[in-house]
Amino acid sequence: MNRRSLLAGATVLGISSVAGCLGTIGMDEHEASPASVDESAREETGYEQSAVVEDTLEESVDLVITSEEVSVTNYVTEHEKSVSVGPLTLDDGGVFLVVSTPQVSILGQQFNPVEDMSAGEFVAEIEDNYDGMENVTPQGEETVTILDQETTQTRFTADATYDGSSVEVSIHISEAVETDDDLLVTVGVYPNELRDEEEPNVISLMESVSDVAPEGGDENGNESEDSENGDGGDEDEDEGILGI
Repeated sequence: MNRRSLLAGATVLGISSVAGCLGTIGMDEHEASPASVDESAREETGYEQSAVVEDTLEESVDLVITSEEVSVTNYVTEHEKSVSVGPLTLDDGGVFLVVSTPQVSILGQQFNPVEDMSAGEFVAEIEDNYDGMENVTPQGEETVTILDQETTQTRFTADATYDGSSVEVSIHISEAVETDDDLLVTVGVYPNELRDEEEPNVISLMESVSDVAPEGGDENGNESEDSENGDGGDEDEDEGILGI
């Protein structure tokens, strides 16, 4: 799975069932705001912000007389770290993502299913979209505090492909927390062989998430990337662990 489409499918599940209602009351467009990680945590863990990706998903819904276009715009703030596993040097072997998706609510009822999705459902989305991952196995969970809210993060192991080589990885996924307008989910991936070193780093990054938008694009001042309808952009790009 290309990193630009991570969790993209999950963010629109259930939206079509209420799309007509959303359109008729002027709620046919929903856009999140990108989130970030505190700079001090990035420096301490060695992860660098590499991109802020905008991912817009659009759906046409047929109404009685006409059709309505409903769009949901998510953002993924990406962080990468070069790691070594035996003879392999993985330039983006450590990955940490902050996914922001808009809250969609009417009269206090939330219609974005991400709010209630478990880590198991999130990792199933990853597995469904990435042919090179198999043997996904839950290993345990613990409570973390993100934006002053307690939530559950779950660690999974899986066999994944990196440049044609099979690598066992750990995947950490936190369940959604709220900002004023959005829902945030975090994902950390690294070679399982490096768990003693990288698991504390991932937890630190999770607990250092900020709802303040990253400045500009990536750390080098490059512009944010766009991805329309979760198409994943150029499939010819080099892919790291989990194809992200």
